[in-house]
Amino acid sequence: MKTNILALLALCCMFFTSNGYTQAIVVSPDQQLKLSVSINNGKPLYTVSYKGKLMLEESPLGITTNEGDFTTGMKYIGKEENKIDKRYKQSRIKQSEVHYLANEVTCTFENAQQKKIAIAFRVSNNDIAFRYQLPAWGERRSCVVEKEATGFNFPAVTTTFLSAMMAPMTGFARTAPSYESGYEADGPLGKPTRSKEGYVFPGLFRIANDGWVLVSETGVTSLYCASHLSDGTIDGVYTVEYPNPGQNNGFGTTGAAISLPGLTPWRTITVGESLKPIVETTIPFDVVEPLYEPSRDYKYGRSTWSWIVWQDASMNYDDQVKYIDLAATLKYEYILMDAFWDTNIGKERMQELVQYARRKGVEVFLWYNSNGTFNDAPQGPMNKMNTSIARKKEMKWLKEMGVKGLKVDFFGGDKQETMRLYEDIMSDANDYGLMIIFHGTTLPRGWERMYPNFVGSEAVVASEMLIFSQGVREAEAFNATLHPFIRNTVGSMEFGGVLLNKFLVKSNQGRNKRLTTDAFQLATAILFQNAVQMFGLTPNNLTDVPAFEIDFMKKVPTTWDETRYIDGYPGKYAVIARRHQNQWYVAGVNGEKSVKELTVKLPMLAGKKVRLYGDNENKEAYLQEVEVKENGELKIAVQPGGGFVVQQY
Repeated sequence: MKTNILALLALCCMFFTSNGYTQAIVVSPDQQLKLSVSINNGKPLYTVSYKGKLMLEESPLGITTNEGDFTTGMKYIGKEENKIDKRYKQSRIKQSEVHYLANEVTCTFENAQQKKIAIAFRVSNNDIAFRYQLPAWGERRSCVVEKEATGFNFPAVTTTFLSAMMAPMTGFARTAPSYESGYEADGPLGKPTRSKEGYVFPGLFRIANDGWVLVSETGVTSLYCASHLSDGTIDGVYTVEYPNPGQNNGFGTTGAAISLPGLTPWRTITVGESLKPIVETTIPFDVVEPLYEPSRDYKYGRSTWSWIVWQDASMNYDDQVKYIDLAATLKYEYILMDAFWDTNIGKERMQELVQYARRKGVEVFLWYNSNGTFNDAPQGPMNKMNTSIARKKEMKWLKEMGVKGLKVDFFGGDKQETMRLYEDIMSDANDYGLMIIFHGTTLPRGWERMYPNFVGSEAVVASEMLIFSQGVREAEAFNATLHPFIRNTVGSMEFGGVLLNKFLVKSNQGRNKRLTTDAFQLATAILFQNAVQMFGLTPNNLTDVPAFEIDFMKKVPTTWDETRYIDGYPGKYAVIARRHQNQWYVAGVNGEKSVKELTVKLPMLAGKKVRLYGDNENKEAYLQEVEVKENGELKIAVQPGGGFVVQQY
């Protein structure tokens, strides 16, 4: 009897705040995830629980605009309820067909000046998305959103997996921030960043043994700025922060100018007892819609790329012919020609190269500098993407020449001004049938669904840093175990990986020694998701690595119909399964310093014979045929810095 009374009291506490009753509750369709909204001394708050365990304690809500403060002195007015049942098909993400079911509650609040705003909360089985809705206030039809109070208040037992926001106008040629700061695994709550800039989205949090929480944002367009997390040092709450005024050389405002009625982007929270819902979530795409129709049927696939290993010196006609030939031998769809092609090759000879590539069955991506005003990056072509007149003229020429895509680099900011540039580039490119990859860039926020010609973004410590930094080479395996659970789970990640040279230089000897195994490299082709993969293979790899590795790379897909979490812990190891049509691939990597003996559960392959690519004790790659047990179990020893791939016949 005493136990029942205590349970009843605990339940009742969930419906009270120090200022009265909880105002609204939204639960997931399976009743396991719950979001509660309340008012405490005029401040709107929310809490999140999963299976009865508290994932977020009372966390702040609200925004401040130049037309009024909606963070304090607030009064709850009422709510509207709705059910979301949505099916859609989507290429370029981890799952091709999605069924999104959610319960929605829209809560209306009023401030001390009797101006109203609303917050729409959508709760699906493991995901929460919410955004602010601003009506027209009398004759006022526009406003500036200056900052948000929105926060995430985690229990004290939480540890963090976060990447610091880079300080503005730092790094190479003052191009930062570019989301290229590493992650710290299992860090303490509220640890200030060295840059004092907070942390980028997404952020992963472990609530001791109770579960995991991933926070991010989606639906950012030219109509708003992108945001990030504060450092959490104020009361242990991570709040949504807008861009530093110093970004983009101080040009552009830090808030968002919007028309009324208007909407903010969605803030997203993914919750689970394990990492499975984190890996498999589609929430960045569930709550957004396409913004325009594709001008053509865009094709995805694999690409060669000379610059990553052969660097700037390779940007010449003869070396690009070698990489076109490599792409043709591998049956790859594309070649990427990188910076300085405009001066080292020139437009006239580039037309010859594009024609040569097309005769070989290879299409072309070309690199561009995003602008000439925000930073000091000297690489060209410059001043072709930052104004509409120059951009359309250049894209017209590219379409006439037969180029299929662009890689646009060096953005360095999250201001609304920069979001306009991203959107303008994508929209204009679609008019000319061009795909877009962004480099030196921000996190994509639902863009695969919103912009049909968007392919992916870097926004990570990617393969180029393996060339430039011994520290990054030493941390390569550690970093690879993080991306499937954090960065790559919310958006496509153009990493530019699979480097099979023993030394990451053109001569393949002497310096920049690769510290991971060949099987590890093959695994990243599956582990990292991007619809067009710029692989780091070199012409010599056709003869200096085992033939079965090249055969694997000739056939590896880049688009997926299904993704499943298998096993792992960020910073230690990761095992992910992906299905392309009817064929499953399972990839794993070991980020620790000792051999990891794994028993992976693969019910989709139970009782079947599969190809196993792995490493022996000498870290030499092997290919074996093995049979998965009838119960779906398969034992694999993964070497330190090593990996494996299980490929279905």
